[in-house]
Amino acid sequence: MTEQNLPRCACGCGAEPEGGTKRIIFACAGAAKAGQLSNEAAVQLTEEGYGKIACTASLAVGTPSIMKKVEAADEVVVIDGCPVGCARQIAEKAGITPDQEIVVTDLGIEKGGSLDLSEEDVETIVSAAWEGKGRSETEKGRRPSGGCGCGGGCGGE
Repeated sequence: MTEQNLPRCACGCGAEPEGGTKRIIFACAGAAKAGQLSNEAAVQLTEEGYGKIACTASLAVGTPSIMKKVEAADEVVVIDGCPVGCARQIAEKAGITPDQEIVVTDLGIEKGGSLDLSEEDVETIVSAAWEGKGRSETEKGRRPSGGCGCGGGCGGE
């Protein structure tokens, strides 16, 4: 792993995420704009150190290496483009209940057929993940908002 690929805390507290929450991110990566935005947001979240993107198709076929990564993760985050929830359904069929599911169209972004992705839409999705908007009410009560888990005393904000 190169220095550039090391996960970094993006909360601004300056601490490294070592020992923090290990998240694995599955995006639907569907053919419509919302699906492609979900994938782009997962890439950005990986770059920001929030978690690591993983192959949803690999999860669908039960690749042993992906199942090991899921077992090693503290949280599973799913980003779906629309309410069909393909990534969530794939996770559930693999016996995984996501800790957080973000649905792009629930954030006011249209599914659409255009593949023109805007930075603003990607940022909306990324912010929703950091803010924990895809958590159930039970999960929101157990974890701090954002929950970067950096250990820097920032409270994940």
